Amino acid sequence: MPHAKRRLGQHFLSDPRLLARIADALGSGPEDTVLEIGPGAGGLTAPLAARAGRLIAIEKDRDLIAALRLRFPTVEVIEADALEVDWHGLTPLQGADLLITGNIPYNITSPLIDKAMQPPRPRRTVFLVQKEVAERVTALPGTQEYGALSIGVQAVARAERLFIVPAGAFTPRPKVDSAVLRLTPLDHPLVRDAERESFRVLVVGLFGFRRKQLLRALREFTGWSAEVAAGMLQHAGLREAVRPEVLSPAEFVRLHRTLVDGGWSMR
Repeated sequence: MPHAKRRLGQHFLSDPRLLARIADALGSGPEDTVLEIGPGAGGLTAPLAARAGRLIAIEKDRDLIAALRLRFPTVEVIEADALEVDWHGLTPLQGADLLITGNIPYNITSPLIDKAMQPPRPRRTVFLVQKEVAERVTALPGTQEYGALSIGVQAVARAERLFIVPAGAFTPRPKVDSAVLRLTPLDHPLVRDAERESFRVLVVGLFGFRRKQLLRALREFTGWSAEVAAGMLQHAGLREAVRPEVLSPAEFVRLHRTLVDGGWSMR
C-alpha cells in the first residue's frame, strides 16, 4: 500500500468485497468504456478492469503512475487533474455511452459531482463520497440536509445512496464514514442545459434566505417590490408564506422560468 498524501485527500480502500460492490453498482460490461477518477493504489481499478471493455484512469499523483501502469497494462492511466482535464476529450464516445466512477477526495467532491452532471452526461456515475455529501445529494425537500446541491443534481439525475463504507475500511482512516452515491441522468431533465447557470444562481440565492418566507426571500434576492414579487409567485403557483427550503426541484424550475419570463436576469 503506497503512502497516502494528506494534501491530495488520499484515503485508500482495499477490502475486495466492498470494491466489488462498488464496481457492481456501476454495472459495466465488456462493451462499456469506464472512466475512473483517482485510482490511487488501484483497489477499485482491479474489479473495474475485470468488468469493463475499456478502462481509462485519471491520476493526479505522479508517484502512483508507474505502479498503476505496471499492475494494469491494459488500463489507460493518464496523469492529470480530474477537475481540469476534459473527460469527454479522452474518448470519442458521447456522454451517454460513458460510465464514470471513483473513490474521490473529500475536498473536491462537490466540484467533481458538478462536473459529472455537465452535459453530455455519462450514462451512469458512481462515486464513493463522504457520507454527509451523499445525504445532501439525495435529501428530500424540507429536511436539514436539503439544499442547493440536492436541487442541482436532482434536477438532472436520479440520485441514490446505495450503502455505507465505514471509516475503518480506509487507510489512513478518515474522521467520517463514506457512502456510495449513484447518479443516473433523467430521460427528461427538469432543467434545460441552457438554463443551468441562471437556475443555479437562483437556487443558491434563495437558499441564502432558506428560513424566510418565500415572498420576503424573493424580494431580497431580486430587489423587486412586494407587488411584483407576489405576482411572480402567484403565476408560478407557489404560496408566499412557504420557505425556499421546502420547494421541490420541479417547483424551483417552475419559479425560475416564471422569473425569467418576467424579466429577471442573473446579471
